[in-house]
Amino acid sequence: MIAIGGTIGTGLFLGAGTAIAEAGPSLLIWYALAGAVVFLVVRALGELLMYRPASGSFADYAREFLGPFWGYATTWTYWIMWVTTGMAEITAAGQFVRYWYPGFDQWKTALIALVVLTCANLISVKIFGELEFWFAMVKVTAILGVILVGLGVLVLGFGDAGRTASVTHLWADGGLAPHGVWNSLMTLQIVLFAYLGVELVGVTAGETKDPEKNIPRAINTLPLRFGLFYIGALVVILSVVSWSEFHPGTSPFVAAFTKIGIPAAAGIVNFVVLTSALSSCNAGGLYATARMLRTAGLNGDGPTSLARLTDKGVPRTALFVSALVMAGGVAINAIDPEHAFTYITSVSTGGAILVWSIILVTHLRYREAVREGRAAASPYRMPGAPYSNWLALAGFAFVTVLIAWHADTRVSLYVIGVWIILLVAGYAARRTRTPATTAATAEDV
Repeated sequence: MIAIGGTIGTGLFLGAGTAIAEAGPSLLIWYALAGAVVFLVVRALGELLMYRPASGSFADYAREFLGPFWGYATTWTYWIMWVTTGMAEITAAGQFVRYWYPGFDQWKTALIALVVLTCANLISVKIFGELEFWFAMVKVTAILGVILVGLGVLVLGFGDAGRTASVTHLWADGGLAPHGVWNSLMTLQIVLFAYLGVELVGVTAGETKDPEKNIPRAINTLPLRFGLFYIGALVVILSVVSWSEFHPGTSPFVAAFTKIGIPAAAGIVNFVVLTSALSSCNAGGLYATARMLRTAGLNGDGPTSLARLTDKGVPRTALFVSALVMAGGVAINAIDPEHAFTYITSVSTGGAILVWSIILVTHLRYREAVREGRAAASPYRMPGAPYSNWLALAGFAFVTVLIAWHADTRVSLYVIGVWIILLVAGYAARRTRTPATTAATAEDV
C-alpha cells in the first residue's frame, strides 16, 4: 500500500493536465514507453533484493558493488529526490484547494499540509500506516470509478459529454501529436515524474513479510497496475473529452467530470486528487525520507543523531530534518506559485534519473560479481540483462537532454550539478572523521 500510495500522485492527477495540453493523445505512448523503462529498473532492483534483502535498500547494494561513495551518494540523492517530490505534492495540494477557494494562497495550503502530515508521522508508525492505507484506498477506488463512469459515458451516452464522447478523440482532433512530435517528447519529464515511487518496494523490503515470495509478486504486477491506473484511466478520459479541452494547472480528472456534468462529481474527484497529493507526500516525502536519513545515521553517512528513535519507534530527528527542508517548497510557492510545480518536479525527475541509473549500473556490477563467483546468483533475474540495462540508461540520457532543452526545466540540471558538488564535499568531510564517529556500532545496528 505504501508503494501504491507513493506512486499514484500528482504526476498523474495534476501533471497529466499540462502534458495532455502539450502532447495530445500521443501522451499515451510516452506513458507506455516510460512505464516499460521504469519496470526494467524495478526488475533490476528486484534481482538485487532477492540476492540479499536489505533494510538499507538499494544504497546498500550501491555501496557493496560500486563502492562506499556510491552508497553515500545514493542515500542522500534518494532523500533529496523525495524531499523535492514532497514539495511538489504540497504545491499540488495548494492548487487543488483553490478549486473551492480561488483566493486562498497556495503557500498557506502547502504549509498546513506539511505540518499536519509531519505530526501524523511523529505520533506513531501505526498512525502513519492507517492514514496511508486510507489515502491509497481512496485514490485506487477513485481511479477505478473514473474508468467505470467514463466507460458508461462512452457506451451509454449519459451526461453532458455523452453526445460527443468517442474513442475517435484519440486521433481525430488534430492527430496523435497535434503540436508536433518534438513538443510531444518534451512531456517525457513530467511522465517520468508520474512514476516516481515505484522503487519504494526497495525501501520497504527489509520490513516485508516473506520477501522471497511477496517482492517478486509485487514487481510482476507492475505492468498491470501501470496499464490500469495510468494508461487505462487516460485512455478513458481522452475518449470522453477531447485533449484540446485540458489546460495546464488543472487536473484532467476534475476537468473530465466537470465536462460530464454529474452533480458534485467534479468536487468529489478534486477531493480525491487532494488526498492523492497528501498520500504521496506522506508515503515518500516523509516516511521514506526519514528512514533513508536514519539509515545514513546508522552506517555513518550522516550524523548519528539521525538514527535515534522515539519510544514509539519513530525516527524523530530524521523526520524533522526532512520536513524542515521540505518547507522550502512553501517558500517557492510564496515567491512564484505559477511556476512552482514545474520547477520542483523537474528537480525531482532529475534526482530520480540519477537514482534509477545507479540502480541499473549497480545491477550490472552485481551480474559481473556473480560471473566471477564473488556473489551468489539471485533466483529472480532481470530479463534481457545487460542489454536491457543499457537500453534503460539510454532512455534516461535522452530525457536528460530534453530537460536541458527546455528553459523551465533546465534549472533542475543546475540544481543537480550543485548537489553533486555537495555530495563530493560531504563525502570528503565524512572521510576525515575518525572511525569511531563514522559508523554505528554493531549493538546500535
